[in-house]
Amino acid sequence: QVQLVESGGGLVQAGGSLRLSCAASGSTSSIEVMGWYRQAPGKQRELVATITSVRTGYIATYADSVKGRFTISGNNGRTTVYLQMYSLRREDTAVYYCKAANYYGMDYWGKGTLVTVSS
Repeated sequence: QVQLVESGGGLVQAGGSLRLSCAASGSTSSIEVMGWYRQAPGKQRELVATITSVRTGYIATYADSVKGRFTISGNNGRTTVYLQMYSLRREDTAVYYCKAANYYGMDYWGKGTLVTVSS
């Protein structure tokens, strides 16, 4: 089992920045991929960014809508993952969820943290 707790959400003006954190606990050594997803009101949950542990480091992927503005990073122990968000837009307003996937095909989700971008 893996437990995930997100933090760092809040209210920010358009053009501002925010950093989200996700702390993982439990069977973290089995985590292969961690990522951030978001769900805006009335919309489906969508992928924002993922980070995959590889032998030489990490591979990060991003949704087109956040490329160049968001950066995902994590620590070597795979216990924390961050999402640094710059140049925030109103359309980035959503509940942001942390997800971890392990080598056995199990997915774990946090409860989410709300990001509100005002104009």
